[in-house]
Amino acid sequence: QEGMPQTLSSTSMFTPCGFSPHLHTSKEGEQGGLIFQDGNLTSASLEALIQHLIPTTDYYPEKAYIFTFLLSSRLFIEPHELLSRVCHKCIEQQRLDDPVLDKARIRKFGPKILQLLTEWTETFPYDFQEERMIGHLKDMIHRIAPCDEAYWKKMNQLLQTLNQKLATLSHGQEGIVKISAAVSDKLVAFKSKPPSIQREILSVCSDPYTLAQQLTHVELERLSHIGPEEFVQAFVHKDPLDGTKTCFSEQKKTSNLEAYVKWFNRLCYLVATEICMPAKKKQRAQVIEFFIDVARECFNIGNFNSLMAIISGMNMSPVSRLKKTWSKVKTAKFFILEHQMDPTGNFYNYRTALRGAAHRSLTAHSNREKIVIPFFSLLIKDIYFLNEGCANRLPNGHVNFEKFLELAKQVGEFITWKQVECPFEQDPNIIHYLHTAPIFTEDGLYLASYESESPENQTEKDRWKSLRSTILGKT
Repeated sequence: QEGMPQTLSSTSMFTPCGFSPHLHTSKEGEQGGLIFQDGNLTSASLEALIQHLIPTTDYYPEKAYIFTFLLSSRLFIEPHELLSRVCHKCIEQQRLDDPVLDKARIRKFGPKILQLLTEWTETFPYDFQEERMIGHLKDMIHRIAPCDEAYWKKMNQLLQTLNQKLATLSHGQEGIVKISAAVSDKLVAFKSKPPSIQREILSVCSDPYTLAQQLTHVELERLSHIGPEEFVQAFVHKDPLDGTKTCFSEQKKTSNLEAYVKWFNRLCYLVATEICMPAKKKQRAQVIEFFIDVARECFNIGNFNSLMAIISGMNMSPVSRLKKTWSKVKTAKFFILEHQMDPTGNFYNYRTALRGAAHRSLTAHSNREKIVIPFFSLLIKDIYFLNEGCANRLPNGHVNFEKFLELAKQVGEFITWKQVECPFEQDPNIIHYLHTAPIFTEDGLYLASYESESPENQTEKDRWKSLRSTILGKT
């Protein structure tokens, strides 16, 4: 457990904070193949876990269990396969195949299965991009609807909401301005030409507070598209009990997660480009001070991802080598921020600040105070280590449910944060600039940096020479 990230438990909906005590009195014990310890489900066969998900006339699984199992089950079984097994078991247990249905019994069971399907579609909508999933949904409804007219209406509502959600999500994916990759380094040649081809950030937005708000807009927009299951799908390995295929034969469904990491990298390079571009030292120092202020506002808002990207951009060596430029900067504020994001002690300072922001978010009265945008690649790393650090299955073939409770805690907290509505007004002009302004590649940054402040030593001189010839065609 040493060195494991500590997370605050989030809203009770997602936090598997133990299962209700009245169900399991025993300290330890087994019920229907489920192994409990201190009232918490610790392990079980996949079969028993599926059974535990299925509602009956007098049982409904806990919200925390549903979330945890739906999140982690995809490591063992594909969602369409799981839903198919759930439906088959319901048909069997509720005798939905009988020529004459037991209406009284089905009226007790109906609302529960509808509730389960609703929770599934709300939390993991991407699972239902698959025809087979919708097929199982409809089949279930056709079987119970004869017992109660209201079930048709419920079903239509469910499908409508799902369609809207999927439409919004896929529209969002297309709607996000396609991030332009690093633009040709030939732009560096502008140092000797009038710089009119390149707008710079300060001409688009000169107020640090406004820029921090717009960055927060971009972050929340991109976060909203990430499905909780993407965190698990990023680590799908072969399931040891099924040596033939991985669970997801198709490409890993993690595109939103990857797009978000790309955005972070782009922001780093954009910051470095903006600093290395101006011809005059005084202007470069001004851009650095501007970004320090933006980073500070991001910190105050709770936008740790943009904060980290800005600091990383300033720490790139083409920027940090500009000694004469930095000597003109009031660096005290920068050092405070750097200290906040210092990786020492497994990012101890940042984790403390994140816990503070998470706590503020829980008690918030306004959307403004609810914002928590974690430093995303660290969150992925935490989840990665949690996943690598313990086995998915125990030696007896049981699913290691304890591990998935911890996973659900981390992912559940993230879900709470990604649902925050952005309280700031959007400025399309600034947002467009953030996504499309040309950025240098690493080579381009070094060249711009050497053109700004001449090389210090032989290594730098040689590098400058070779970059001038490859990029500018000069000798």
